[in-house]
Amino acid sequence: MKITYYGQSCFMMETAEKSVLFDPFITPNELAKDIDVSSINPDFILISHGHQDHIADAVDIAKRSGAKVVSNFEIISWLEDQGIENGHPMNHGGNWEFEFGKVKYVNAIHSSVLPDGTYGGNPGGFIVESDGYSIYFAGDTALHMDMQLIPQFTNLDLAIMPIGDNFTMGVDDAVVASDFVKCDKVLGVHYDTFPYIEIDHDEAVKKFKEAGKELILLDIGSSMDI
Repeated sequence: MKITYYGQSCFMMETAEKSVLFDPFITPNELAKDIDVSSINPDFILISHGHQDHIADAVDIAKRSGAKVVSNFEIISWLEDQGIENGHPMNHGGNWEFEFGKVKYVNAIHSSVLPDGTYGGNPGGFIVESDGYSIYFAGDTALHMDMQLIPQFTNLDLAIMPIGDNFTMGVDDAVVASDFVKCDKVLGVHYDTFPYIEIDHDEAVKKFKEAGKELILLDIGSSMDI
């Protein structure tokens, strides 16, 4: 399985059969100016919540690619009003088997409103089981005790967590979160895009290493294999 990072919390997961894009925010992101959005044609798009920095390119990419969009009920309903007919609504605790694998929509503590001010429902994260791997994308969230439920359902190979602080948990809380989900391999997201969430990369990696864990910080446009 291959993961390509497009900045902020946007990344593509390529499985043996399908490609899955998460939280598409590319064109408004100055740090991602070298990414050719027109070349991104996923089979699926998963959206954790309604904030502009997670959904900005969703409509354009979904219309161009024909991707099925998966999110909470409120966001899928809003996307239908934007002309997106290929949507799949979920809500917290629900599971669904898609062509690429099983998705569970799980809790996140944050806020959620869509770019035009429409209520975006409750924010969430995703557990994705595909190609024999299990991945947790936390979405935008604070550290919360519900994370401790995740190892009761699955053994994670990778946790993708926000580390920028201010709007979400920061590095210190993400170290604790990795304990909660029992996963020592973490891909950091939601950092550096805005002044509020700029981080010291070396210090962040050091804190995870001191805790016996690995923090991966990908350059925008670069990839990793699981």
